[in-house]
Amino acid sequence: MKYFVTVGRQDVEVELGPDGIFVDGDPVEAELAQLPGTEVHHLLLDGASHRVVAAREGRGSWSLHLGGRTVAAEVVDERTRTIRELAGTGAGPSGPAPVVAPMPGLVVKVQVAVGDEVAAGQGMAIVEAMKMENELRAGAPGIVSAVHVAAGDAVEKDQVLIDLDPLPAEDDQEEEG
Repeated sequence: MKYFVTVGRQDVEVELGPDGIFVDGDPVEAELAQLPGTEVHHLLLDGASHRVVAAREGRGSWSLHLGGRTVAAEVVDERTRTIRELAGTGAGPSGPAPVVAPMPGLVVKVQVAVGDEVAAGQGMAIVEAMKMENELRAGAPGIVSAVHVAAGDAVEKDQVLIDLDPLPAEDDQEEEG
């Protein structure tokens, strides 16, 4: 079965079948095992071991925490993708996704302010959860439009911490200057 995975602005085609696992047509060695009763998974990918916290955000939407980074991912199968294309609907709203708490915790530090321009992968806030500090990063470039928390605030899973607006188009920037 084929799946289409979007992480940030990168699209990847993943095929799972009797002949193995293929990512964008290239074979990969992978095993995934979930720790029972948790959102924690052990991923063995091409001989490298990774700990991944995968939280379902909605149908096909996931929040993935790996190596101190949190990213949003969307996964759809061929059937869903075809239905969306026929219906004229895409993957949802375009632009950067808001930064949300992947699990309940305590805000240790907010690293941005309203009006700041951020790059994809840039640290935005640090949240302590399960005795670990987790740096939450921007999934795509944008401009901080709202900060809903401050250091010391307790947050719940899926709570929006920081809103981002898309960067102005380059044409808009040239007209202003």
